[in-house]
Amino acid sequence: MSTSTEHIEKIRGWLTGRLPQDWFEGVPEVLLDREEITVVGTLSPPATAEGASDAEKTAAVSGRIKEFRERTRDQRIGIARELEHRTGRKVAWGVQVGDRRELFTTLSMPVMTRLRQPERLVLDTLVDAGVARSRSEALAWCVKLVGKNADGWLGELRGAMEHVSKVRTEGPDAG
Repeated sequence: MSTSTEHIEKIRGWLTGRLPQDWFEGVPEVLLDREEITVVGTLSPPATAEGASDAEKTAAVSGRIKEFRERTRDQRIGIARELEHRTGRKVAWGVQVGDRRELFTTLSMPVMTRLRQPERLVLDTLVDAGVARSRSEALAWCVKLVGKNADGWLGELRGAMEHVSKVRTEGPDAG
């Protein structure tokens, strides 16, 4: 088991014990990187009138998310502070209601990169076409697109990295 998997399991376990039981349906999803922990819980969908339009259903989901965010704000801040103290990472929150996922305040981290002209031309094309307002936004768009379209491959790569980490911990210097 890799260190990151162990961290996620420990964090999810701590949150499962720490979060009020009436907040989410089931165990929250925990996403982790070097700087941030994102906790995403599933909320039950709101009841709507029989035959409600899509607009009414969408508005009801928006209202459910807003109500949860406002009602739990102070407690979420307190829990986040505890978790930040334990892990040294910032904590962000989000919810899932049906197929709608909404993240609350999350970090936006600068990432420095050096690009040669062909790569810059890709970004400039996206900016010129109005897909993005800046090279930075265009690069973020590209990363999202790759993540979406290469999800299976990225999952295999993460699994391989976990296996390498496990083999390292069981190596001749272990113990």
